Amino acid sequence: MTTKPEVYLDYSASTPVDPRVIDAMMPYFGKVYGNSTSSHRQGRRGEAAIEDARARIARILNCQPSEIVFTSCGSESDNLAIRGAAWRARQRMAPMRIITSPVEHSAVINTVLQLSDLMDGASVVVPVDKHGLVKTEDFTAACQNGAAIASVIYANNEVGSINDVAALAAIARQHGLLFHTDAVQAGGQLSLDVDALGVDLLSLSAHKFYGPKGVGLLYVKDGVEFPSILTGGGHEGGRRAGTHNTAFIVGMAKALELAYAEKSERLAHYRKMRGKLIDGILSRVAGAELSGHPVNRLPSHASFVLPGIDANALLMHLDTNGIAASSGSACKTGNPEPSDALLALGYPPEAASCGLRLSVGIHTTEADIDFALDVLVNAVAKLRRLKREFVA
Repeated sequence: MTTKPEVYLDYSASTPVDPRVIDAMMPYFGKVYGNSTSSHRQGRRGEAAIEDARARIARILNCQPSEIVFTSCGSESDNLAIRGAAWRARQRMAPMRIITSPVEHSAVINTVLQLSDLMDGASVVVPVDKHGLVKTEDFTAACQNGAAIASVIYANNEVGSINDVAALAAIARQHGLLFHTDAVQAGGQLSLDVDALGVDLLSLSAHKFYGPKGVGLLYVKDGVEFPSILTGGGHEGGRRAGTHNTAFIVGMAKALELAYAEKSERLAHYRKMRGKLIDGILSRVAGAELSGHPVNRLPSHASFVLPGIDANALLMHLDTNGIAASSGSACKTGNPEPSDALLALGYPPEAASCGLRLSVGIHTTEADIDFALDVLVNAVAKLRRLKREFVA
């Protein structure tokens, strides 16, 4: 009996944990198990491991270890940045105005919407161009009236386009605004030098760069103060309460180090696999259109609009035939509504329901791409044929 191949093309949603990362974490599941805030030997061992991980991550981000706040994930990091800044504005009796874009991750968008709804905050959504990039002139205009914080995504999770975060952060700084960027998709692929980027706050999540799920971080520039959104003990300098997940924090540091030590090799592989994927789809699927920026996009990321195809039906066909893919953000997969991101790029609702995201990783092979292309081409042809027959 022949086993059906399984090809994973959803690395933007999550990556497998690198075996070297697992090896680094293992001692902290059993041998070193003390609470890192305890004063005894076991606790001090845990604390030492956490502070070592903090220092190693800080070297990659080019910041001080004290500016790293460990969290449970990228979504919590986004929440901590935006809610913290909004609450700081409320404390100071300043307007709780938040500037963002329509193509942010749901952790940012939904946080802004909730603050606007429940705490009388005001949201300013800066439009994007046809590639999903924030226009600097519109961002500048939005900043002129002040804000508690501006939050613009570094690399878009759905269409892969990369914003000029350094330019946007500089504009925010000129107007005296805090600037946050969700860099979750950028981790392991783009520079995280916070000094060069000029950001005040930056979010990361380990499972995007071959680390464990359930751990992330928020870079908080020295001097930026806001109340914790998770209260309890005085962990993380009083900015985020909760017992440290020592093993996962160690794993995140190891995964980040590996990602940047091997960055050149990994990105070359990503670009080769992605290029083969894009060329194959655009040449073999009639009407297929690459969404997002054609060049200024994540090396691992390919996204498309496939006219006449229901995205969820396509995902089901792909999955049945062994292909793991996405119609956009993993947090929105299965949603029958048109993609908000594609609508923001100017696609009409019908086209915005035809999105497909494919993302490659370190384990992707040319054989994987060849197999995926054959399955995709057949699935698209079948779905289009069924649609024509239904209409007839």
